[in-house]
Amino acid sequence: MLKREDGGDLVPISELLSYRLSRTSSALSRSAALRYRREFDVSLGEWRTIALIAADPTLTLNRLARRAGLDKAQMSRVVRGLVERGLVGRTEGSGRTRQLALTEAGVVLYRGLIAAANERDDVFAAALSPEEAGALGRALEKLADLALTMEREERERLDDA
Repeated sequence: MLKREDGGDLVPISELLSYRLSRTSSALSRSAALRYRREFDVSLGEWRTIALIAADPTLTLNRLARRAGLDKAQMSRVVRGLVERGLVGRTEGSGRTRQLALTEAGVVLYRGLIAAANERDDVFAAALSPEEAGALGRALEKLADLALTMEREERERLDDA
């Protein structure tokens, strides 16, 4: 086994927390994507876009892309498809911006999708005791905060290089 500089054992990738979280997240996303495709004929990216627009009807394409963690070109393609399907509309905002909003058909679809998402969430929550759910929530908040701090530090190092 390989050793760390401090003499401790290096663990294999399968035991790294980040790898385990990533695999779990991927499995959650894949099962959601399959259900949403089967029941609602939307991709996971389309579902997330619809949900983000429903949560904030003042979003522009740029803000939506940032919230979704996608680049503007990727988000533009997703939004264009949703507009073509009559699920999302664009309205004039301030200046040259255009705000995105769900159409009536988009709202109906969102209601079905969010109900399915809540149902899935209930199944996952039921697998945990209240104590485990609380501990998991707190742990995820801590890890997310730390990950964002590490990301910021890595960006600064990259900028300094």
